[in-house]
Amino acid sequence: MAEERVDRRLAAIFAADVAGYSRLMGRDEEGTHAALKSVRHSLFDPKIEQHYGRIVKSTGDGALAEFASAVDAVRCAIEIQRGMVSRNKDIPNDRRIEFRIGINIGDIIPDEADIYGDGVNIATRLEGLARPNGLCISSQVHDQVEGKIPFTFQPLGPQSLKNIGKRVEAFALDIDQDFQNEGDKIALTQQINYCRAPDQVRLAWAKAGRGPPLVRTANWLNHLEYDWQNPLRRAVLQNLAKRYTLIRYDARGNGMSDWDVPEISLDAWVSDLETVVDAAGLERFPLLGISQGCAVSIAYAVRHPQRVSRLILYGGFALGGYKRSAEEREQRKAMMTLIKLGWGTDDPAFRQLFTSRIMPDATKEQADAFNELQRMTASADCAVKYYETVNNIDVQYLLPQVNVPTLVLHVRGDLMQPFEEGRKLAATIPGARFVALQGHNHSLLPGEPAALRFFEELELFLQRE
Repeated sequence: MAEERVDRRLAAIFAADVAGYSRLMGRDEEGTHAALKSVRHSLFDPKIEQHYGRIVKSTGDGALAEFASAVDAVRCAIEIQRGMVSRNKDIPNDRRIEFRIGINIGDIIPDEADIYGDGVNIATRLEGLARPNGLCISSQVHDQVEGKIPFTFQPLGPQSLKNIGKRVEAFALDIDQDFQNEGDKIALTQQINYCRAPDQVRLAWAKAGRGPPLVRTANWLNHLEYDWQNPLRRAVLQNLAKRYTLIRYDARGNGMSDWDVPEISLDAWVSDLETVVDAAGLERFPLLGISQGCAVSIAYAVRHPQRVSRLILYGGFALGGYKRSAEEREQRKAMMTLIKLGWGTDDPAFRQLFTSRIMPDATKEQADAFNELQRMTASADCAVKYYETVNNIDVQYLLPQVNVPTLVLHVRGDLMQPFEEGRKLAATIPGARFVALQGHNHSLLPGEPAALRFFEELELFLQRE
């Protein structure tokens, strides 16, 4: 018996929804419904028709559409988002209709008034990665629009999307990247670049802001693009970029740098820092290390004292957890087992154990955001290698050799790296100043007193240059 033929066609699939729609409806159901209806009638639907698209279905707070051309789909998305930014200028932040849009190319199966297939599923998952007023596209779409659209999409690297078997390479574009700085509106954008380490590992590094340079050493769970977008880290990065030209990068095996790498070690991390600062054309600069990034910063400062003007170490240690005590070694080995079992799964329960040690005071929303950041930042295999390397660090012998002005800061109740480890750093580095911060969070939360004190001490320290 002949197999029944399934009707398929290739299309650019466009998925959109309203960011924070439930919150908007909870605040003002009738007003939100009326505002969305007006936007759909005056901007959203006409733009799709103008760019030869077809709305397949509406989804309450958004829509699913198909286009014959990826270029038309992306141009349509950009015009919708630019139109929304313009419309929202005089509307309070908590009442704005802001779309997120995902676009993919793939086979679709039409069925009456709907379309189905992995191509559709990927588009809707990419929509979830987009920021409000932004869009996220697959690599297939990026290949089609590159050079035909006067915008630069930022690579997000391979993404694990829910219920999609293989990783999807994604690219993002944010239409509204402005922030207010002392009454002046400054376009705050980061420029992402790539360079090659001596062993040919591709490293992603970013430059943002204005003023004298400040280099932040990479540490675990960094992602140049997501950190820039994530509310947990965006405020910290923007605060730094308002005062300095901030240079940062993703460590090998993390974020937008190569994930499959021949070596993960302290020496490799120091070499990567050397590669990045050379690529950025920096001669002399202050260096900020956070957590295990402190050990990398210390090793670099000892190798290149003439290039480091000042050293800032937050939440750091000289001796990894495996080497401090038998009890701590057992605790961290247990955590390693959990990473092996559950890091890359859709269930965030395993990662939540890690999150609760890094930021015990986080709200549920903040913890959820950090759980998701972990999954997107590194593979389970790389997380295991990174965790093993971090816990075997030993730079105690280098501390007396540090010959640059140093500021050490540590939170008293830090559950991830004990407070005493920070004290030991400051006590052994010649002339180092130690500042104890009140709190419990290894990763500082926006607006908490420890974060405010951190920025105050950092600025005072760097002003003495």
